[in-house]
Amino acid sequence: MSDTLQSVSGGALADASNAAWTDRYTHAVMDTFGPPQRVLVRGEGAYVWDADGRRYLDLLAGIAVNALGHAHPTVTAAISAQLGTLGHVSNFFATPTQIGLAERLLHLAGAPEGSRVFFTNSGTEAVEAAFKMARRNAGDDGTRTRVLALEGGFHGRSMGALALTAKAAYREPFEPLPGGVEHVPFGDTAALDEAFSPEAVVERGGVAAFVVEPLQGEAGVRPLPPGYLAHARRLTAEAGALLVLDEVQTGVGRTGSWFAFQQPEIGGGVVPDVVTVAKGLGGGFPVGAAIAFGERAATLLGRGQHGTTFGGNPVAAAAGLATLGVIERDDLLENVRRVGAVLASEIEAAGNPLVAGVRGRGLLLAVQLTRPVAADVAAAALEAGFVVNAVAPDAIRLAPPLILTADQARDVARFFAAVTVPASADRES
Repeated sequence: MSDTLQSVSGGALADASNAAWTDRYTHAVMDTFGPPQRVLVRGEGAYVWDADGRRYLDLLAGIAVNALGHAHPTVTAAISAQLGTLGHVSNFFATPTQIGLAERLLHLAGAPEGSRVFFTNSGTEAVEAAFKMARRNAGDDGTRTRVLALEGGFHGRSMGALALTAKAAYREPFEPLPGGVEHVPFGDTAALDEAFSPEAVVERGGVAAFVVEPLQGEAGVRPLPPGYLAHARRLTAEAGALLVLDEVQTGVGRTGSWFAFQQPEIGGGVVPDVVTVAKGLGGGFPVGAAIAFGERAATLLGRGQHGTTFGGNPVAAAAGLATLGVIERDDLLENVRRVGAVLASEIEAAGNPLVAGVRGRGLLLAVQLTRPVAADVAAAALEAGFVVNAVAPDAIRLAPPLILTADQARDVARFFAAVTVPASADRES
């Protein structure tokens, strides 16, 4: 590590501090994220270290990406072995890892005969593929012109995915966005009924697709009400519309099942038309996918109608296969359920008046605060050695590696039991 840091820094290691790296960052990297909270140089398991040598328990995992933590030996070995064998080919050719990962995803998703996978590099790209599938689902008469999404939803930053994303601050600087998208109030079945009603179809056109997260991550880890997805499935099936589930954040074991829609309380037994997945799939290596369920959805994009240079890259596919294999081998779905329950219950039981409760599933949780001081709590957590995310002014998001232990969860609970923020700090985060 030291040799690497010295060669990158171009100077003495004594200068490679958080402060020095941050100064260089501000002169070299576009200011789209603001100054980095820390400059991280190493990770192992559920921990990371910064350039000043301080250790932190990583409760964000790169925003639900590092499913197996950092430097997992099985994933690093798989990536190294594949890169040393065959690093990249164009999509004029196939590789065993690409085919194997597609088959594995179809199996884990419970996809029926005729289903297919389109590989991408990220969740945003997977959503873009789903959006293009929706456009291809206009119907023989071309009257299905509307795509529905939920208020509070987040689906990515590229133009199509951004059109589906509801937050005005993300959208407005880049308008006009692709048209035909309507945002429906979160969890409101009556509003969804109206969007599919004969009157709405006559006035505004038919619905081509409904794109929805089973749990809204960026809105503060909000699970859909029980029965909502089943209701949406009935409406979309009757209208010939696609039910697209954005599981970029919730998939790959994050909620305690391979996909969140597979949990009875969330999915109610629904079979979607498309599921998008990314983040945790590669264990830290960029890889995503759009999984099309059944022949109809799988044939909406034909030859030449979509593509990607790096999607399905053999190294990314090897990382995905290794990640899924470790989750299964080490029974991490059970670990997610067990440790997630410990984390939620012990934070709630700590009795801190600043904490109103905990919501979410598995190891995708939000600590609801009684005051809008999430940014201050996140800063205090970082000083105490915990990486968390102020996902809303009054909520802290926890999305740790799936390998988190019960003892580590109790360490987190002890922090939330003791944390205080002066009343003068109340502000919109």
